[in-house]
Amino acid sequence: MKKAAPSYPKPRPSALRPEDRKQRSQAVETKTPAVVDAAGLLSDLRSLIQSARQRIATVAYSTQTLLCWHVGRRLLNENLQGGRAAYGRQILVTVSRELTAEYGRGFSYAEIARMIQFAQLFPDEAIVVTLSQQLSWSHVHALLPIKDQMARDFYAEMCRIERWDVRTLRQKIGGMLFQRTALSRKPEAVISAELAQLRDGHMTPDIVFRDPYLLDLLGLTGAYSERDLESAILREIEGVLLELGTGFAFVARQKRMSVGKDDFHLDLLFFHRYLRRLIAVELKLESFQPAHVGQMELYLRWLDKHERAPSEEAPIGLILCASTDAEQVELLQLDAKSIRVSEYLTELPPLPLLRARLHQAMEHAREQAVKRLPNPEGRQ
Repeated sequence: MKKAAPSYPKPRPSALRPEDRKQRSQAVETKTPAVVDAAGLLSDLRSLIQSARQRIATVAYSTQTLLCWHVGRRLLNENLQGGRAAYGRQILVTVSRELTAEYGRGFSYAEIARMIQFAQLFPDEAIVVTLSQQLSWSHVHALLPIKDQMARDFYAEMCRIERWDVRTLRQKIGGMLFQRTALSRKPEAVISAELAQLRDGHMTPDIVFRDPYLLDLLGLTGAYSERDLESAILREIEGVLLELGTGFAFVARQKRMSVGKDDFHLDLLFFHRYLRRLIAVELKLESFQPAHVGQMELYLRWLDKHERAPSEEAPIGLILCASTDAEQVELLQLDAKSIRVSEYLTELPPLPLLRARLHQAMEHAREQAVKRLPNPEGRQ
């Protein structure tokens, strides 16, 4: 008979070699569940929920805007105006009553009248579809009272591009932004052409720059220096950028420029994302002087040589003055030099006075533009 193989007692854990104990310890550790980062998990879930709700809200706003336009166009096609005005009003009252009873608020007589006006003022469905991606029905409410078609189209497109909320849109309209742009002082054919470019995503300097700039938010009263003005702009940079327009990014203050043996300092330097240009800003407490142009030309040439990136357009200069003389600015032909001159207002005049002043400037600029056009015989 074969002898049974001898049995040996298994070694106790304490008798395990050090490397064996290490392996067993690691195996136990891998089976231990990881601690959940509750705060991080909740943060991720909140982001997912908020993002989804934002997308739902965007789709809802867009759908509502398009619905209002389609309702307005359908009623407009019934030709309920002109000689049928009284009959039309009766039909709208009936339509409003029936729709309100069936679908609730949002179909009052006044709202249905706005829908018809919306379809009248924005007849191009393709444009409405594009605008509806960003503009809610509340935005449309703010646009409808604007009588000037060019101004209305300008605010609609800028609201879409710069993603203004309703409050900002109303502020821009109340602050007469369109009337303060260089675009508003062009002939209507030029305005229409530039608005068409804007719809295609191309922004021009005439749309970006304003005159005057409303800097009452700086809180400057009494006597102050150019350095005080500069410091106030930087202190209130968020509000100033809102006035300048979306797309401006702050680059530098007192930008040093060495030319030969001399050093010069530019007050403020910005970059505009849509224009893809550096914007040099000089602040002047006095009225505009032709000598300011030579200084700005030097700055622009230095920036073009030393700071302009290969993908950028040539820099533009903005001279902000306490006041300007339109005839002097016109004679200097500054557009060809990529220089703009604008006033800034640290205290706003009464709105009627500001409105009258801006309309006078617009009429003067348009008259001068017409004079520069060639006459029918081809002579200048």
